[in-house]
Amino acid sequence: MKLPISQLSQFIIRQSNKKAFLSIRCLSTQEATERRHHLFTLEKKRQLELVGRIEKIEVKYKGLPQECTLVMNKDISTPYDCAKHLGEWHMESSALALLDSSVHWDMHRPLSESCTLEFQTFNIAEPQQVNKAFWRTCSLVLGACASVAFKDNVTVKLHSFPGPDIRSGSFIYDVDLPTLPDWQPTQQELHTLSAEYVKLTRRNDLIERLEVGEALALEMFSDNEHKTKQIPDIAKANGKVTLYRVGNHVDISKGPLISSTGQIGKVTVSSVHKLLGSSESDVKQLYRFQGVALPTGAILNHFAFSILTDRAKKLVRLYKLLL
Repeated sequence: MKLPISQLSQFIIRQSNKKAFLSIRCLSTQEATERRHHLFTLEKKRQLELVGRIEKIEVKYKGLPQECTLVMNKDISTPYDCAKHLGEWHMESSALALLDSSVHWDMHRPLSESCTLEFQTFNIAEPQQVNKAFWRTCSLVLGACASVAFKDNVTVKLHSFPGPDIRSGSFIYDVDLPTLPDWQPTQQELHTLSAEYVKLTRRNDLIERLEVGEALALEMFSDNEHKTKQIPDIAKANGKVTLYRVGNHVDISKGPLISSTGQIGKVTVSSVHKLLGSSESDVKQLYRFQGVALPTGAILNHFAFSILTDRAKKLVRLYKLLL
């Protein structure tokens, strides 16, 4: 019995979509990373083209060397662009921007309206929000590190990382390694992970932010079942998902994050724990990667940093994962 033409066409389309979906699910970690990077680039370009006619906004800078008013481009210029007018020190040392004395803003996020602008460094009087952005960024980069550290035949699926809690003693990323059910990393493997992390920080990549719709986010992470489960809940508020790109690595985070990976100084991946019989996850091969870091310019002797490293080796238990 032959199918009618209309039903046959629908069957072919369904089969084609199924094959495309299966091919995406079978991408290597590197191929999936490059695919997300490519889609991020296309969407960023598309959003920039939607700006259309350029409007001017006034940004009133508050701080040293002197206060001034900058005329910038609405939805195009970023706090980092403002910092370029003030000098190299502001570009390198500013981790976050503070708008209208109340809103913490990514350095590479376009400004949408006239505002007052202050730059926040790691040594300001009240660094709580900067520290949280630093910790959150360290987790995101740890995910990037895990994605590139393993051989091509090892599947790496990033799961999630918790909201920053400096009291825990370490930043965290939970990673699914389905082909390594009983991995117990050696000290040498931890050194290798730390070396990969340092390599990423020394590239001094700017950390780009982009908001995308739920459908595009699902397409970008269609190779990762953990992310696709999380995205609908993340998009519930306004239908948007906030993404960040470090080099060619794209991940989900509510932000804000610091300006660049070059602002991460001394760092080590201290431990990797397999989550056994935990209520935190139903994934069998879920590993908790943990590390500790200092901002660039922070001075701490080897002995003191070793104490922080030892503390960061202890398994951090969480009750809820927040991006």
